[in-house]
Amino acid sequence: MSGFEGSFLGANDKISPRAIMECKICWTPYDPAEGDDTRSILPGTPFIALPDDWGCPNCDAPKEQFLVSEDPGSDEMREAAEIGAKTNALVTDFTEVWHAKMRDVPLVNKLLHVQAVGWRMYQGRPLGVLISPWFMNLIQLPAEGEDWSDLRAGEKEIISFESGDYEFIHNTREMVGGYKACSLFSPMNDFKTQAQAVDVANAVMVALFQEEHRAETDRSADIRAAREEELAAVAAAEEAAEAEAEEAQAAAEEVPELPEAPTRRQVLTAGLASEA
Repeated sequence: MSGFEGSFLGANDKISPRAIMECKICWTPYDPAEGDDTRSILPGTPFIALPDDWGCPNCDAPKEQFLVSEDPGSDEMREAAEIGAKTNALVTDFTEVWHAKMRDVPLVNKLLHVQAVGWRMYQGRPLGVLISPWFMNLIQLPAEGEDWSDLRAGEKEIISFESGDYEFIHNTREMVGGYKACSLFSPMNDFKTQAQAVDVANAVMVALFQEEHRAETDRSADIRAAREEELAAVAAAEEAAEAEAEEAQAAAEEVPELPEAPTRRQVLTAGLASEA
């Protein structure tokens, strides 16, 4: 890793690909959006990707003599670092669950592994999809400095996005702390490869913030109500069938029982009655 004296003591990982650098000898800037025609450096080349022998196009000072003038991508890097730390803990936690408790459960899909996909900041909190061999969940984690350790497992909360309102369930884990999860798929048997699951997770993270999907999301209440009506109709039909069966049984019990074989007197009496 090639460092430079003027910024972060050579810590290139603290400088984003969009950082505009400036020579501290002659104050000539290097802007990644423009590149460097003198060395045939194409536009879009980050400062940290410049050749080691690259120097200031004006005074030929080496890369180590450049300072950060401005860095539009610094906030993005800070967010990425925060998200990375939190999702790493999440993946580690559920990977341990997979190896310790879930590997021999019949419903798991052993073609899959635990992976965090499509994470971003939403209202200051990390949000993304967690894939595992037994579920795919949309998960929200607390913001930096926010304490969710008092979340009560099983409690529900509605969180709104551009595409609609979604039901999240609260939970806590020792390694991760408090988090909120919205179930997308469970079990995961329909996925044939990890890549297929990742594609679906990425598609979810795109569609989540698209208003054109709101109508489909808002229909969930109507679908649930229709399903409840169907179940109520089935229950009513079952109750009616049970009532009819009980009535038939009661009617059968009221019929007087006859002897298995008629007596001689009964046969004769019946014959005289016929002649009459």
